[in-house]
Amino acid sequence: MSGDVRLRDGVRFDLSTGETVVCDAERPDGDINVVSHAHGDHLYDDPPAGLLCSATTAALARARRSDAGGFQRVDHPAVDLLPSGHVPGSRAALVTDPGDGTRYLYTGDVSTRDRRDLGLEGFDPPPADELVVESTYGKPGYAFPDQATLERRIVDFLDGCDRPVLLFGYALGRAQELLALLERSERSRPYVTRAIDRITGVLAEECGADFAFGTRRYGEDDELGADDALVLPARTSRLSFVERIAETTGAVKVGFSGWAVEDSYRFRAGYDEAFVLSDHCDHPELLALVDAVDPERVYTTHGFTDELAAELGRRGYDARALKRDQTTLGEF
Repeated sequence: MSGDVRLRDGVRFDLSTGETVVCDAERPDGDINVVSHAHGDHLYDDPPAGLLCSATTAALARARRSDAGGFQRVDHPAVDLLPSGHVPGSRAALVTDPGDGTRYLYTGDVSTRDRRDLGLEGFDPPPADELVVESTYGKPGYAFPDQATLERRIVDFLDGCDRPVLLFGYALGRAQELLALLERSERSRPYVTRAIDRITGVLAEECGADFAFGTRRYGEDDELGADDALVLPARTSRLSFVERIAETTGAVKVGFSGWAVEDSYRFRAGYDEAFVLSDHCDHPELLALVDAVDPERVYTTHGFTDELAAELGRRGYDARALKRDQTTLGEF
């Protein structure tokens, strides 16, 4: 295996042919440029002329970046894009070096759990020689409930609460999952903010009926009743307009995140209730993913990188945390 794996602006794979594959860079400058999904921490700031991504991610990029029309969605024979199970449109990249046949797998953000309401199947890990795996929850203690059991708990909560609910989730992925759960509940008036409405509209156009939730755009003149729900972006929970809604309507503020495994999460974020709902692998799922890929070398990125690399090392893998600007394996 003659290529190098580096973290600079994005994760970079230097192939034996002299070509460079760059994944999830702010200013992609590789010979081949990949965007795994349209969350802001993975989406470019300045697009190159050509990008490898799913059609859904391209459409979302055009909604989230004003200059998105400047790129063309392209393919490349060295790169296979595989559904990663994270959010609609998300893809892992399996890169095969044309020179020596080495297979590099970049997961991006990844989940191996099925979420049928969003049309998402869990990531099916292919074999690879070198693996770059996210480690958001790459530390013991982050183990999530069974997905179906968790969904039933959330719906039961929605049906049993006799007050309006404010539900907080990322505008892409988590918000639509919450809308799907609301459809299962007895609450008949789901409201959304403008940001969530825009993203859900793109998904409805790209992915079809699964995202036609029949939502209403929330406005200042709307009054939430006891059976109503408003889905808001996660980072708005402490904003003054949200506090006013909660105070005037008596609404319950509910957060949804893998971080809710920690008891302190609810209090830090200012929620009344919290559920462990995530679109990432938990710690046991990350270990199972690595075992399924069975790589010769593992690089960890995004999250508990040192902790996961150390644990994988104890399990017999050649594993290391991917550090920015390292250029040779000797610098790990």
